[in-house]
Amino acid sequence: MKLGKGAASRRAAIYALSCWLETASRASSPGPLVPDGLAEAEERPFVQDIVYTAVRMRRAADFIISTLVPRPPRGELHAILLCGLAQIFFMRAKTPDFAAVNETVAAARATGKSAAGFANAVLRNALRRRAEIEAALAAAPPAVRESFPDALVRRWTERFGPERAAAICASMNAPADVWIARPPPDGYSKLGRGMRVEDVPGFAEGRFIVQDPATAPAVELLGAGPGMEVLDWCAAPGGKSVQALWRLGGSGRLVAWEKNPARRVRLVETLSRVAPGAANWSVPDEAPQDAVFGRVLVDAPCSNTGVLRRRPDARWRWSEKKLGRLVALQQEVLDEASRRVAPGGTMVYSTCSIEPEENMEAAERFAASHPDFSIAASRETFPDDPGDRDGSFACAFVRRG
Repeated sequence: MKLGKGAASRRAAIYALSCWLETASRASSPGPLVPDGLAEAEERPFVQDIVYTAVRMRRAADFIISTLVPRPPRGELHAILLCGLAQIFFMRAKTPDFAAVNETVAAARATGKSAAGFANAVLRNALRRRAEIEAALAAAPPAVRESFPDALVRRWTERFGPERAAAICASMNAPADVWIARPPPDGYSKLGRGMRVEDVPGFAEGRFIVQDPATAPAVELLGAGPGMEVLDWCAAPGGKSVQALWRLGGSGRLVAWEKNPARRVRLVETLSRVAPGAANWSVPDEAPQDAVFGRVLVDAPCSNTGVLRRRPDARWRWSEKKLGRLVALQQEVLDEASRRVAPGGTMVYSTCSIEPEENMEAAERFAASHPDFSIAASRETFPDDPGDRDGSFACAFVRRG
């Protein structure tokens, strides 16, 4: 069955949501929410917008579904309703009501006549009862209203208070800006809405990378400069590696190491685009064993709670148990990396988390167990800070000479 442009976009979104629903309970991400090739290039941003909104607001959408149908739908029917309700309730500025309903129902016909009839009845009922439903959602508990796990909202409320916790949730539910970073001193700038990164002059020539300014503190604390030897430990996807390489100029040496082979491929692609043929960087298959470096950057695996606006599915994989495992892993990673720091050298530990166990507490635990290292400085950003940056943490250690 040939679908029109609008219905085809919704069909792609429904497919992506169906795939995600099958794997949403897994502890790790199965892959991108919108795989390459799922939609035409000009339609991909809209498809991604629907999918990211539906995943981000899944709990609020399920609350809405519970007011409209007696039993929760499963599988593709669930995906169809998430697609339609995301447009009706959370994308009103971008999608007219008639298009949200008609095109989603048209897309549902590919599933079957009964699925299309079901979607049509539920979505039109949602439109008729929108004011009532929005009032009920506004009165729901914050974790339901803002669509977060209870445990995350509870810990943020205990730490920041209810108003700040709500502001953090709201900032995580706003679509993420795309930032591009250029070599110093140019710094960071926002990409215009609707622009494709590949269409920005200089992309093919490697004159910039896509990177949020929340990453800047880690690079600044590292203090890399011409002639230095830098190790980027856990380096993929490579944004901080590029920043370090830019600061080395044509001298010094960057070793970017990544344990995961698939992520290592992406790391090589990033560095090759920015510095093709350069002799002062390498991506080894094995971790450096005997060499020590004056500067070591440790961008550790973390819970991603500072970047949930960019990774909307990560909130549904979060748990206290997983946080505990990550905290233990971070200490292991820091211990391994610290053996590569030269006497008198600097090691920077960074995360994209806003959880204290992964940030300052982790830094203090490491310093307490490694008396030859001392904390020199630390910086933290939050997603509700002015400037629309992600949440991040960076701490610089100095090794005694």
